[in-house]
Amino acid sequence: MTNIRPTSTSTPPSGTVAARPSPAPVNAAPSMPAAPPASDTRELHRELLRMMLLQRRFEERCAEAYALGKIGGFSHLYIGQEATGTGAISVLRPDDYVITTYRDHAQAIARGITPRSVMAELFGKAAGCSHGKGGSMHLFSREHNFLGGHGIVGANIPIATGVAFGIKYRGGDQVCLCFFGEAAVNNGAFHEALNMAGLWKLPVIYVIENNRYGMGTALERASAVNDIAERARAYDMHRAVVDGQDVLAVRRVVGEAVQRARTERLPTLIESRTYRFMGHSMSDAVAGTYRSRAELDEQLKRDPIALLRAYMHERNEISESEVAELDAAVRAECEDAWQFADQSPEPELGALMQNVTVEGDGGPASGDGASSADNSNGAGGAPPAAEPSS
Repeated sequence: MTNIRPTSTSTPPSGTVAARPSPAPVNAAPSMPAAPPASDTRELHRELLRMMLLQRRFEERCAEAYALGKIGGFSHLYIGQEATGTGAISVLRPDDYVITTYRDHAQAIARGITPRSVMAELFGKAAGCSHGKGGSMHLFSREHNFLGGHGIVGANIPIATGVAFGIKYRGGDQVCLCFFGEAAVNNGAFHEALNMAGLWKLPVIYVIENNRYGMGTALERASAVNDIAERARAYDMHRAVVDGQDVLAVRRVVGEAVQRARTERLPTLIESRTYRFMGHSMSDAVAGTYRSRAELDEQLKRDPIALLRAYMHERNEISESEVAELDAAVRAECEDAWQFADQSPEPELGALMQNVTVEGDGGPASGDGASSADNSNGAGGAPPAAEPSS
């Protein structure tokens, strides 16, 4: 395999970060981390490819469902960014925590929430992971320690910091992985939360999914500092830059940060340079407004799924027929999710007032442990006290 420019940098607070790297060559395949035995490596790569394919086909069906009016409200697709979520979440333990933004469908699936449960939630059905009350932007599963899905830009960042504080307070060795876009770094909550994490040495990994556009505003027009990972310097925090289209590079860099958080209880800020192939949301044009068709076409040459598939072909880890089989299987899984969601019942009218307030001893009024109907807090332990009435 032809050598390519390194796709990531990771440095301690006292070190220096390399200058902003040039984009990796158009046809560059993902770089290879330190590998386990060949058979294990092949299976790892196959699972990463399957997971990204599943997310891609799921999001394509979401676009279709939205156009048909089966999904209401807003819907933000993850097409093009699959390598970042897949690579990052793949290095976590089941008892670690994930919290993200409103572009959450694919990351929920990567965390282990079933496509059926996610699609049912998007369709507003009672079988959804949030009992049909959350919709596209508010997926949640306590069973999988997936703490949302948050519709307010940057609102999940201080929550992640609080979860990490809870982990440290209880003496645990879990970590919290927090995703957000580059536009969130100009919010005050970002600075307050990272200052606390740096000061208190909390086990949290902040992953900036820098897809270059905050809605329709280019990064260069909104931020005085374009090398966003450099902001970690202000909080004496480890930082890294990674090619967000390279699932193996993301897995390696986030894996290093997870190990640091788990063993040393130190936070890390990672800038994953990625690109979304769709508009900001389903109401946004794919191209022709704030970005050109030519720019999009150039970025499509670095499709994260195509990059991993090409890398696996070079290593004789997968054949075209096996790729076709994987694709057929995930398409069938997405069709099953659609049918399940379409045929599932809507929430009962009485569910409207359930889990709005904490009743009695603070236990949940109803709902199972895998949904947002559970009132206990995301870091485990006793449910929170009831808010005073006003």
